[in-house]
Amino acid sequence: MNITVFGGSGFLGSHICDKLTAAGHEVTIVDLHPSPWLSPKQTMVTGNILDEEVVNQAVSGADVVFNYAGIADIGEANARPVDTARINVLGNVMVLEACRKEKVKRYVFASSLYVYGKSGGFYRCSKQACEIYIENYQSMHGLPYTILRYGSLYGPRADNRNAIHRFVHEALTTGTITYYGQPTALREYVHVDDASSATLEILAPQYENQNIIISGNQPMRVGDLFKMIEEMLGKKLEICFQNDPNSGHYQITPYAFMPRVGRKLVPPLTVDLGQGILRVMEEEHKALHPELSQEGGYLLPTDD
Repeated sequence: MNITVFGGSGFLGSHICDKLTAAGHEVTIVDLHPSPWLSPKQTMVTGNILDEEVVNQAVSGADVVFNYAGIADIGEANARPVDTARINVLGNVMVLEACRKEKVKRYVFASSLYVYGKSGGFYRCSKQACEIYIENYQSMHGLPYTILRYGSLYGPRADNRNAIHRFVHEALTTGTITYYGQPTALREYVHVDDASSATLEILAPQYENQNIIISGNQPMRVGDLFKMIEEMLGKKLEICFQNDPNSGHYQITPYAFMPRVGRKLVPPLTVDLGQGILRVMEEEHKALHPELSQEGGYLLPTDD
């Protein structure tokens, strides 16, 4: 199939593009910046989701359209409420309208578990609004969709806006970790490879007009996660819990507000959380120490 992915240069979007390409689909990536992970088999379109001409051209001829573009960080969304509404909500509607005109076979939207609750600030507001627009485009215009509500993602290609990446980076560089919530906060972390594999599955007919939850199957309290990182590094870390009620993050569960109920999809084989975090540590250590080279599974000083 011909598949267009808005936001395909990003953390999750790039992994999904790789999975789609490996499955034999023709993938067109639309993003503000060229993807650092662009495959020779993929087509790159550099442009803004708010540019109607760019959107229309990118959607033209597509069988399926994925929308992974927008502001995805809660802190950034709270600091930029107008931009969040413009990029996340208006951008979503512009892509929906282009899909309607082109009679796209499926519209796939990256939402969040935060749509269920009262936490998440303006990020949650934008995702809730987007879901309502999508469901109305289906009921009014017959546009098929799949909404994917992702849990807490981690893994390769993430930056410091990603929680686990930031925790590991701070632990390696400063010996401290700052967390805006409380140690009892519960999360279901899901590796980006598992999330992108599960995403590929939803192209099957049975997932049309469905709301699907993609999260981990290893619930863990944040305080225990920090203990795990300490044990892996073999040193005591200074942990600072700020207990900020305005951080926008939920404590135990995101569930309060009830939009359309979603079914949970978990791939049969998943990356173990401990192994996944260990890989994040290895990659971050290599990024912090480019003078080291890998040989036989070990990082060694390079010869001058």
